[in-house]
Amino acid sequence: MDKDDMLQLTSPGWVDRPVENGRQHGEPMVLAPPPLLQYWQIVLRWKWIILGIIAAAFTVGLIVTLLTSPQYSATSRIEISREQKKFTNVEGVDSPISDRDLEFYQTQYSLLQARSLAERVARTLRLSTNEEFFAAHGVDLSGSLFTSGAAQKSGAAETARREKMAVDLLLDHIAVSPVRGSSLVDIRYVSGSPTISAQIANSWTQQFVAQSIDRRFASTTDARQFLEGRLADLRVKLETSERDLVNYAAQKGIVALGRTKDADGRTQVDRTLVSSDLEALNAALATATAERIAAESRAHQQSGGANADALSNPTINDLRQKRTEIAAEYAKLMVRFEPDYPSAKELAQQLRTVDAGIAREESRVLNSRSSDYQSAVLRENALRRRVEQLKSGLSRQQQDSIQYNIYQREADTNRQLYDGLLQRYKEIGVAGVGANNIAIVDPARVPDSPSSPNFLINLALALVAGLGLAAIATFALNQIDEGLRDPTQVGRILQVPLLGSVPTSEGSDTLTELQDTKSALSEAYLSIRSNLAFSTDHGIPRALMVTSTRASEGKSTTSFALAMVLGRTGKRVLLLDADMRSPSMHSFAGLPNVTGLSNYLAGADNWHETLLETPSRGVTLMPSGPTPPSAAELLSSDRITTLIRQASEQFDHIVIDSPPILGLADAPLLTRAVEGIVFVVEADGVPIRGIKTSLARLQAVHAHVFGVVLTKLQSRLSSYGYGYGYSYGYGSNDRDA
Repeated sequence: MDKDDMLQLTSPGWVDRPVENGRQHGEPMVLAPPPLLQYWQIVLRWKWIILGIIAAAFTVGLIVTLLTSPQYSATSRIEISREQKKFTNVEGVDSPISDRDLEFYQTQYSLLQARSLAERVARTLRLSTNEEFFAAHGVDLSGSLFTSGAAQKSGAAETARREKMAVDLLLDHIAVSPVRGSSLVDIRYVSGSPTISAQIANSWTQQFVAQSIDRRFASTTDARQFLEGRLADLRVKLETSERDLVNYAAQKGIVALGRTKDADGRTQVDRTLVSSDLEALNAALATATAERIAAESRAHQQSGGANADALSNPTINDLRQKRTEIAAEYAKLMVRFEPDYPSAKELAQQLRTVDAGIAREESRVLNSRSSDYQSAVLRENALRRRVEQLKSGLSRQQQDSIQYNIYQREADTNRQLYDGLLQRYKEIGVAGVGANNIAIVDPARVPDSPSSPNFLINLALALVAGLGLAAIATFALNQIDEGLRDPTQVGRILQVPLLGSVPTSEGSDTLTELQDTKSALSEAYLSIRSNLAFSTDHGIPRALMVTSTRASEGKSTTSFALAMVLGRTGKRVLLLDADMRSPSMHSFAGLPNVTGLSNYLAGADNWHETLLETPSRGVTLMPSGPTPPSAAELLSSDRITTLIRQASEQFDHIVIDSPPILGLADAPLLTRAVEGIVFVVEADGVPIRGIKTSLARLQAVHAHVFGVVLTKLQSRLSSYGYGYGYSYGYGSNDRDA
């Protein structure tokens, strides 16, 4: 392996990995460029079209801005509350839940843009007869029927037409913009007059508030009429039911002292005069019975025993206290004296006197028990008889109360209905009295400067529109132009290895650049030769064919350049011009084309006589020879295979310049005589579908394609890294070795 092969092995573009996306073992891996770089390449490719579209859009935007009449925008702001504020705590006809619905604000926004509101504003401001209003919107009414002789005949029709036109103009120029996250709404009106804009914006909000109030009051009219009829009927029923109730109570002697209401709100009679008397007498009877039992208990106690009356009698308690004191003094004297002692006798006499007094008092208490007991028995019996009498009267009254309660419930029901309807009737009358839920926050002011056209914004929009149109046009053109534009597309689209890329020749003479080892063109083909060294297991193929999809893609130049590069390495190279329909190799070498391949294929025995030495080192040329009547018939014979086999014994490499593939049978016939094919593709040339068709023809004859050489590539439009020449650090000795 030569030095160039060693240099390629150490370059960073080579990897040793298994086959991936059509790339074989040992082939260079070409990564796709970043998306931004791809977009930049597309922009550079179509830059003049992009700049033209942007300039045209910018110019149109400038002209439209300068020709547009100034428009003035006036904005008023209102607040729409969910809950209606009221001075009175009175419910209206509408349900209060309706203000809390999710659709509430959307309904209000729609009402702000309703045609009925626009008609109301038009009538209030008399816009149908306001010439300034129509002039502010660019409407010329100078030729209307109002200024002609037929005005009297068609005045009504013209008025209706103007009113409709005014309403349409209002709806077209009004804008409702809710303030996000709040209950505020901006109403903006735009026209050619600042005064008209402010006037209509303010009138719009005022009429919206008035319309809301009118709508709320109008909704109560039907309800009031219905309630009036119902109240008249209920009034008669209430009077009748109350009269029946009073007459029945007087007839049965029912005097109600207390009433309560049940769960349904109906009145029930709890206490009457009879039940109240019975309750009081029954309580007195219970008390008398208890007193009689207590008196009887006291009467049955023994006379000498201690009882509650005696214990609670203050006289007896005082006497007993006095006896205790005397007894204590008497006991003290008995300690020192005899009972006959005068003082002792006196104390003993006092004890006897006190004991006699206690006995008299206890006797008096026992005598009073009997009289109390008799009195209690008499009182209890009298109360019991009265209670029995009241029980009989109450029983009869309870039976009468059943019908009484029926009359009472009917009267209560009628009264409840009447009171409810009467209250509702009164409430509806004042339901609209209160603060409206719509309030004007900021009235519109007459604008000082026009809101449109905005010079900078319009130019920015024109620029954005131009960029958008340019992007669409670039995308469309980029899709229509299907040629390969970047080396990275070869592996991704064709699934074929990339051998190398050849830049566009900067000079006028391609041969001169190929002979200059320092040129970018020569460096490109040197890189391709090095890549071919890895296409087979024995290095550079012994016999290879160079072909393309169509003519003028750089096929012949590539054949000649590969032969020159191989010859520089000291190899013996045979350059075989097999394009007998349009030969060109002899002109590259500056040699005649008298005899050549066609002579040998036609039957000549000595092919060595057709060989010509070229000025290039190590390169021998076999021209195509005279143009045969049918090149395909000559190539279909076995003589071409024999020629390649015999030439391989004398030359290290054979490079065949083949005709294009599409439309000809020559190239597929030549594939059976070579190891493989170098396929040349012109950048931005043949559409991808044509390239794939050519590769499919080669695959159909089982030809081996070593890879693709992308020619005529403009480096400024590609992301592929060029830098051919000495910028890579190659020395002249390395290339000439």
